[in-house]
Amino acid sequence: MARKAVPLKAAPAVEVRRSARRRRTVSAYRDGGRVVVLIPDKFTRREEREWVDHMLGRLDARDKRAGRDGDDALMERAKNLATKYLPDHPRAARPASVRWVKNQQGRWGSCTPEDRTIRLSERLRSAPGWVIDYVLLHELAHLVVPRHGTEFWALLDAYPRTERARGYLEGIADASAA
Repeated sequence: MARKAVPLKAAPAVEVRRSARRRRTVSAYRDGGRVVVLIPDKFTRREEREWVDHMLGRLDARDKRAGRDGDDALMERAKNLATKYLPDHPRAARPASVRWVKNQQGRWGSCTPEDRTIRLSERLRSAPGWVIDYVLLHELAHLVVPRHGTEFWALLDAYPRTERARGYLEGIADASAA
């Protein structure tokens, strides 16, 4: 019996940044399609390889725990939310792209109705799923109604955790402003 080939997940591009100021700590983060690993300058090449492998594993584990593997998963999530909560607008509530971005520090998400793109702030990655769903649904509603008017807010009434999610986000904003 022949086995079906399972496509392997492509390894991300890795950029290693060495720092003379960094003594013992190692950290890593995703920056678009690459992973940036920050290590002490004194590490040997062998230690560098070990830490890069270790940090890639940690990032993958974190993404799996959060149920967010990347932009493809975010697009799938958007499609499911549009189908469930905006069923009267099957065409209008379909984005051309949905992606995580690092350059949104003052807002949780944004939408450009003209090209049907949605962007969510990387700051949301650690938020509960129902909060991410609210922000994503909020941006999907902008594809149907661009401005925050009565018709726009009526679209979000279908989502049962709208007020709770808005309170959660306001709490984070207030805490970070203090």
